Amino acid sequence: MTLPITPRKTAAAPRREGRAMHKGQQTKAAIVDAALGLATHIGLEGLSIGALADVTGMSKSGVFAHFGSREELQISVIREYHQRFEQEVFFPAMDAPRGIGRLRAMFDNWMQRTSIEIDSGCIYISGAVEFDDRDGPVRDALAHSVLTWQAAMKRAIMQCKDSGEIRRDVAEDQMLFEIHGLILALHYEARFLHTPGSIDRANKGFDNILARYAA
Repeated sequence: MTLPITPRKTAAAPRREGRAMHKGQQTKAAIVDAALGLATHIGLEGLSIGALADVTGMSKSGVFAHFGSREELQISVIREYHQRFEQEVFFPAMDAPRGIGRLRAMFDNWMQRTSIEIDSGCIYISGAVEFDDRDGPVRDALAHSVLTWQAAMKRAIMQCKDSGEIRRDVAEDQMLFEIHGLILALHYEARFLHTPGSIDRANKGFDNILARYAA
């Protein structure tokens, strides 16, 4: 019996399909990267399929095909921002020992990123202004990202208590509130008011918090 011969084009189809899918993923990643760059300057609300088509040199239909809606585009930008935030701020700090060392590493990395964003803008902060009084998936995605980071900071504070480096009676939520407040104040002072020395004051504020709560 003669075995059937598989046509060459049929055998190559999965490869072509895989290459097309990979290229599609690369194109989408490039669009999200361009969208994130836009959003840091004009905000999430400033994003549009048309504006992104102009920046990327693609057609509106080409951009739309990767997301399907402006809302999904905004959510994709938030996810990308959060992923980069974790890579630059959270994961490197995990190399530091638990306790004050790790908490300080998290804050230092956060400050380093914030000092860069004084010129470009912060999605977490600008997004909170844009979506603080709205409901919907975009606000939910943004709030989830911020709460995830705050939960990580809170765990670091609890580890400081467990290691005996800060007092047992310290309220984690209060300490977290004060640390987060330094970042918000820094953006206001440095980005909006252009107040000299704002970064140094934020760092000193963190030292003051640690000293006040030290065991």
